[in-house]
Amino acid sequence: MAFGTDPRIARMGGRVAVDQVDAGLRRYMLSIYNYMGMGLALTGIIAMVVASSPALYEPILLSPLKWVVMLAPLGFVMFLGFRVQQMSTSAVQMTFWAFCAVMGLSMASIFLVFTGASIARTFFVTAAAFGALSLYGYTTKRDLSAFATFLVVGLFGLIIASVVNIFVGSSAMQFAISVAGVLIFAGLTAWDTQRLKEMYYEAMEPGAQTKMAVMGALSLYLNFINMFQFLLQFMGVRTNSE
Repeated sequence: MAFGTDPRIARMGGRVAVDQVDAGLRRYMLSIYNYMGMGLALTGIIAMVVASSPALYEPILLSPLKWVVMLAPLGFVMFLGFRVQQMSTSAVQMTFWAFCAVMGLSMASIFLVFTGASIARTFFVTAAAFGALSLYGYTTKRDLSAFATFLVVGLFGLIIASVVNIFVGSSAMQFAISVAGVLIFAGLTAWDTQRLKEMYYEAMEPGAQTKMAVMGALSLYLNFINMFQFLLQFMGVRTNSE
């Protein structure tokens, strides 16, 4: 969406209005990245703390409680998706932090499976790829919504294939899933960034913008985490292989 074509900017009038919208958009996008970054930090800290203590990870990851921990993040995402409009801004923020904390419990297992060095290496590769893709989504003039249907259909196909492979246990299928996963979430990162940028004009009130920023951070967070996990299948070094 070009600034010059938005009627609200025309009503505000002149170069000053455009500069104000540009500044507001930058603050809004920065808040999204800040929420996302702090969420990833919270997830990582909790995952490392749990993985480093048998007294913590054994009752969580080596018992039926692991299924609750694995499914809880999905519950948070669904709850926010359905209830965000009715929730206060502080409630949306607290739910987001709770989601990130539970994700930390869920992801503690990767520190037990892969070496710390390979996890760190994969994280930095993911961060670089994510940054480049998000920058492309923010700056490109091309309408990426044309790829949205393809990406969403691909995502559902990826979920189905992943569930099937739980029972099949095919390494070839897992390789194909990982490749598709990296590509799908790379595309979603660029598209979500462009979508969030354009959504800025739909909520000019500060409270609504904060909610939208949190939900935007959730979208980008999920893209990052999933891309990281799929890349880890290629780049991760398993602890039992040392």
